[in-house]
Amino acid sequence: MPARVVCFGATGYTGRLVASALVAAGVETIVAGRDAGRLSALARELGDLEHVQADARDTSWLRRVLRRGDVLLSTVGPFAVHGDGAIEAALEAGAHYLDCCGEPAFIRRVFAHYDPRARRADVALLPAIGSDFVPGNLAAALALEATEEPGSAVQVGYFMLGAGSLRQALSSGTLASLAEALLAPGFTFRDGRVSDEAGGRRSRAFEVDGRERWGISIGSTEALSLPHRYPSLREVDVYLGWLGDRSRHVPRLAAAGALAQRVPVLAPAQRRLARSLASASASAGVAGPDAARRAAVVTHVVAEALSPRRNVVARVALRGLNPYDYTAGILAWVASRLAADGVAVRGAAGPAEAFSVQDLVQGNAEAGMHVVS
Repeated sequence: MPARVVCFGATGYTGRLVASALVAAGVETIVAGRDAGRLSALARELGDLEHVQADARDTSWLRRVLRRGDVLLSTVGPFAVHGDGAIEAALEAGAHYLDCCGEPAFIRRVFAHYDPRARRADVALLPAIGSDFVPGNLAAALALEATEEPGSAVQVGYFMLGAGSLRQALSSGTLASLAEALLAPGFTFRDGRVSDEAGGRRSRAFEVDGRERWGISIGSTEALSLPHRYPSLREVDVYLGWLGDRSRHVPRLAAAGALAQRVPVLAPAQRRLARSLASASASAGVAGPDAARRAAVVTHVVAEALSPRRNVVARVALRGLNPYDYTAGILAWVASRLAADGVAVRGAAGPAEAFSVQDLVQGNAEAGMHVVS
């Protein structure tokens, strides 16, 4: 019998999109959220779904609802603040877990801290199932498998085209997670190992539609999981291109930010400033882009495989829906696969470990992301 999917955070901006996608996919869904009124209204709207009032600060309800083999899908961010309790509940219940987290520090914690416990519990933990970082994992895998010799490095760039300003293109929850990500310690995969590196310490340009588009370096699931599947890799670099041409100047600011984090007087002030930016967006009513604004945005992801001599030997590009509709679709696809069949992998894993490349191509196509070159 297929397992149930508990959608935690269903009344949030991303959560509503995900819950709707789950129902459209025919998955048995339980919606959970903090606001009882909004939750019951959503449950009625989606077909009288079972619903449970929930709060990230007290996840005892999850332990009552979840049963072995279920799937817990969390959209409750910032994950650095709210993420651990949901994973703890899934591990205790023996439920698979996935989320839409884009925060590198939390993703790294899932792999480093929770992986051994998940293996013992015989469950899969699949963080960052969304616009970051599923398309990059797929594009990188396709590029690496297109080379005649094992690739030693892969570089991935994420871009939003037609987005306008970030405040117009992103929800308040995403802005809050972005603030957390900019403040938290980062990482990279260099010289065959994962090592600490602050986000934004490097920048580079990728060719997109015949012009240069710049991105800044960030930690990612690509760095944590692709080397498991492709042991020849010595370097994995991922770049976020949401800041446009300003990205080329970020490394200097990142160096200053890293210094501030080491100065006790400056670090709390920097943290308050970044979080206030996200709070200001939320208080101004910037819940998230409406359907028309989402439709104007395109996601474009590029991956380049490099030879030991640093020559580009394969290049793959994916293009698809805006980050939110794509994230809802790919989360629903992965959750439905987990609920119906499970996955062979146990512990923390990236999408290219949990699924075959062919399956990922199909799942991404169903979620609106296609190979374009």
